[in-house]
Amino acid sequence: LAENNPDQMNGSTRFAVAADHIFDGRTKHENAAVVIEGSQIISLIPQSELTMDLSIQSLPVGFWLAPGFIDLQVNGGGDVLFNESPTPETITKMVAAHRQFGTTALLPTLITDTFEKMQAAKAACESLVGKNLSVLGIHLEGPFLSPEKAGAHDPNLIRTPSPSDVEMLCAKRRGKLLVTLAPERVPREFLGRLVKSGVRVSLGHSMATYKETCAATAEGLTGFTHLFNAMRPLTSREPGPIARALESDDMWFGMIVDGFHVDPVVLRIALRGRGRPMLVTDAMPPVGGCRSNFYLYGREIRLLDGRCL
Repeated sequence: LAENNPDQMNGSTRFAVAADHIFDGRTKHENAAVVIEGSQIISLIPQSELTMDLSIQSLPVGFWLAPGFIDLQVNGGGDVLFNESPTPETITKMVAAHRQFGTTALLPTLITDTFEKMQAAKAACESLVGKNLSVLGIHLEGPFLSPEKAGAHDPNLIRTPSPSDVEMLCAKRRGKLLVTLAPERVPREFLGRLVKSGVRVSLGHSMATYKETCAATAEGLTGFTHLFNAMRPLTSREPGPIARALESDDMWFGMIVDGFHVDPVVLRIALRGRGRPMLVTDAMPPVGGCRSNFYLYGREIRLLDGRCL
């Protein structure tokens, strides 16, 4: 709301945004206002307490004001795919497309691809960090995955990490870096080295056993990418990564809650666990776009009945 007002963005003045309904993430507030200074929210107060010396932006009657969504897994949007064109222009289009639906910050996500494509994607994201406030960094989903759980990823591009990968991923960076990998497919020292350099590591597209998953969490793994999808299933004799995600109160797990990827019954069970759930879209180009088809690894993907097939 303050993007077009330099005085507000540099913190030289306070202003308020008033709305009939404000949701703070836990509680609904009626006829309230958010008071902002620079880029910081400093208070949430009833509109009756607003003072005359405060600049006030009032939303239309009946509108809601709520925290924006933060999406850590966004492959595309606005008819563009990050893997197809890992450039600042592509990221800008993705951000604009997702902002229509309330996502105010995201991690552009590159799925399994070549080393050169990874370099280009990382450079493109870093060029926007600090300039476009919606770009938090980058999510590299692969290529260090299990071929058995490739999903939509190209199995021919899945590989084990090289010294060049280590150098690139551990180098000084701008913004956040999230890496999804299969811990059973990489050396343990690789995972630990990423964590020590400030990388967030998530398990995904993996056939890791419960024991292997516990070893990875001991090395610093803290997340699980689209839980239940493209990973070893939970069974009575081999709990696998799903059990580790749900039993640990310091683990984060993303879930695609679209009614297709995870059955609502399974979702309810997962939410009763101790893990920390978060919504992700794993979105593709049709979000916020006009086209119902796109190409991934040269294969045509079509949007049919709300699903990309």
